[in-house]
Amino acid sequence: MGALRIRLTAEDFARIRFAPRPAPLQELHAALTTAVAPRVGPLFAPWRGRVLRSLPPATSALADLVPAGRPPSFLDVLGDTLAEGFERIRATSPGLVRSELERIHGPVPAPRWIRGLHTGDATAWRTLHRAQQAAYETVLAPVWPVVQDLHREEFTRYALAAAEHGVAAALTGLAAGSRLHDGVWEWPGTAPVRDVRLDGRGLVLLPTFHHPAGPLLHDVPGRPVVLTYPAGSGLPPAPDPALSAAALAGVLGHTRLEALHLLAEPHTTTSLARALRVSNATASSHAAALRAAGLATTTRTGRSVTHARTALGTLLMGGGPSGRSPRRQPSR
Repeated sequence: MGALRIRLTAEDFARIRFAPRPAPLQELHAALTTAVAPRVGPLFAPWRGRVLRSLPPATSALADLVPAGRPPSFLDVLGDTLAEGFERIRATSPGLVRSELERIHGPVPAPRWIRGLHTGDATAWRTLHRAQQAAYETVLAPVWPVVQDLHREEFTRYALAAAEHGVAAALTGLAAGSRLHDGVWEWPGTAPVRDVRLDGRGLVLLPTFHHPAGPLLHDVPGRPVVLTYPAGSGLPPAPDPALSAAALAGVLGHTRLEALHLLAEPHTTTSLARALRVSNATASSHAAALRAAGLATTTRTGRSVTHARTALGTLLMGGGPSGRSPRRQPSR
């Protein structure tokens, strides 16, 4: 990674903003950049192998378009949804599309579908859209709720730092070793040095949780400069295990997981045993185990015993405030 210098005037400082939400296409491009990198850190190596093995054939168009990790700049767009991001790509001026394709592929781009982008062919653009959609569904869709949560945490961290210590301290706090001196924000790295002037266009700060190697700079004429910087723990996001019935079954066992599903509504020991198709003594044992883990409560009224799920149990099952949970799986 080369060193980076971003030159900031007083006007530029006034136009620094933090992206309020993650951008699916930017996060996807950061993830794919990491996946095809010849060397990745040991924490991302297993993830990289899984991604490369799971990408469907439709995504091969992206490898054609981005040889040697050099993406055309018109892919660098923000957008709160995948559809919005692609609409912004599609709205790129034909002149910029042609100049970027020629910069990367030469005056006669290959393969044929990329030549279609060069001439504005609608079928070629649909090929690109399908490739991005397929890659998103494979790489990001399973972890997108986690990415959204991580982005909110990073947004809050930056906002608090800016409020308490000022924008300059918040900027340098984004990366170890970065510094701000005489209006120049410097990011560490090896030569060559990339020197960037904002010229009043503004700077958007966008964290990524799939590219640990360093910042990605998106500098397109006439648009705000976007700095996509590494954030998070340095591990690739993983699906929340609380939402995985298979993971829960592995911990609780299928029958006890079914009992936790059922206890979204109060049950007596007898009604729980009947629903689980087990004896009263076995149902009582399952309820006791869930109660010991803080996932269920038991109340006694006279001779009647009633079991119900706790708020922790509902959260573990992925239920919302209403207490509803995903559809029950058959007990085994």
